[in-house]
Amino acid sequence: MDETLPLTVLYFAWLRERVGVAEERVAAPASARDVGALVDWLIGRSAGHAAAFARRDVVRCAVNQEFAAPEAALHAGDEVAFFPPVTGG
Repeated sequence: MDETLPLTVLYFAWLRERVGVAEERVAAPASARDVGALVDWLIGRSAGHAAAFARRDVVRCAVNQEFAAPEAALHAGDEVAFFPPVTGG
């Protein structure tokens, strides 16, 4: 079993500003097998990541361009995007 989970993580709007990058390729630990666990791990990566997810209740997520809940499973090679709530107009 692989010890890491290679993922592409995208950040939009104020999350991008706080993390400092729009996209990063990460080798998350195998324990980050769902979105919630990935967020837990990302928070520990830097102060910017911690600031981005300080209000994780308002952060939305998509896995491979499909909206995803915190318990959504992750697989090697997935693209995970984090963004603020979207408003219609």
